[in-house]
Amino acid sequence: MARKNQIVEEYARMWPREVFDCLIPDEHGTRRKVILGKGRQGLDLVNKPGVYVLYRNDIPYYIGQAKRLRHPLWSHASSPGARYGNFWNYFSAFVIDDPKMRDEVEGILIAAMPTANSAKPKLRRAKFPLAVSQMVRRIRKYQANPPL
Repeated sequence: MARKNQIVEEYARMWPREVFDCLIPDEHGTRRKVILGKGRQGLDLVNKPGVYVLYRNDIPYYIGQAKRLRHPLWSHASSPGARYGNFWNYFSAFVIDDPKMRDEVEGILIAAMPTANSAKPKLRRAKFPLAVSQMVRRIRKYQANPPL
């Protein structure tokens, strides 16, 4: 149960993509096997709403959100021809019940990390100060033309 004013209820960090390929015995103990990512054993977290990050090795690749995390994660993992299907091997998931908070957290993550996302976060972006722009130009000019 989430504490009062807590945004993220629980999370999974850097779980391998293979949870959507791994076969395990079904929850009734029959011989029939189910895919771990589809079953309920140990992966109850993916049945909840939240925000997820797909990683290529340890580098964030894509950020998304869903009312039920399992659906987009399963789609990304099991569709080799999909836009992001072949480019990730780990994921993190953050359970966030409040839809407004999901939007906010997803926007913050997209703004903070360079990813393949084409979405623009609904956050107000600060302008680059003139002094910083001039400093960056001086640094780049110096790197391109170092003193001999």
